[in-house]
Amino acid sequence: MKHSKLIQLLEHAIYAALQGGTEIMRIYTSEEIEVETKADNSPVTQADIAASNEIEAILKKTNIPIICEETSHTAFEERKKWDYVWIVDPLDGTKEFITRNNEFTVNIALIHNHEPILGVIYVPADDTLYFGLHKVGSYMLENTSISLSEIRYEHIIQKATPLPFFQKTREYNIVASRSHISKETEKYISEIQQKHPNAQTVNIGSSLKFCLIASGRAHIYPRFGPTCEWDTAAGDAIARAAGCTTYNAETHEALKYNTQEDFLNPFFIVERREITI
Repeated sequence: MKHSKLIQLLEHAIYAALQGGTEIMRIYTSEEIEVETKADNSPVTQADIAASNEIEAILKKTNIPIICEETSHTAFEERKKWDYVWIVDPLDGTKEFITRNNEFTVNIALIHNHEPILGVIYVPADDTLYFGLHKVGSYMLENTSISLSEIRYEHIIQKATPLPFFQKTREYNIVASRSHISKETEKYISEIQQKHPNAQTVNIGSSLKFCLIASGRAHIYPRFGPTCEWDTAAGDAIARAAGCTTYNAETHEALKYNTQEDFLNPFFIVERREITI
């Protein structure tokens, strides 16, 4: 795919994420949150559905198939033939949304031959946008709604900050889930702290963990617990484009997407081995 076409797709993804975020904040600020339980015992709200509808309507115009957490999924026998696919989590961090702690995101990723090549994460409560493109780099834009008079790549890049932007620190910063930390993850963090006595742990929700690694504010994010591809694809794309690695904790191979019937990830680690400015 030509670079110009990828830029157009990035613009579509950013627009879709912002529109999805608008739907989320409309409900977050003005409605009672209605919570239901899905078959896998995870929560879903009317904001998940509203954002999903808005995002999918926009991405369908690209004529690229979509895998979205909140809609039915095409059988793997058909999906495995796709060279390109969008992977969407319209509201990542539903538990954080329900508790109203602002740590929830909109995640959109473009996968090419099982690799994440484009990622967009929008943080509606903070109006902050993260995005990354393979072989181009990753960026952050604060006060997004105020800053963007139009969704045009050249305009966005002029106002955005390249990632990473934090200088090296003496502390070794670890990121962990706020709502889903496992005993295996705790054990791994304990082992890190033995090697790095000054290590600090930050607990935060949703794909914001990837954003901390991509921005240089943290060094490592170990996740030894269940996640799905829509939880990680966008953050993975942004982290990789910012010079980080996301790999299978057992095999040390890079994560792959749309390679199996279910959408479960292996245990994984996101790491920035060297922080540059």
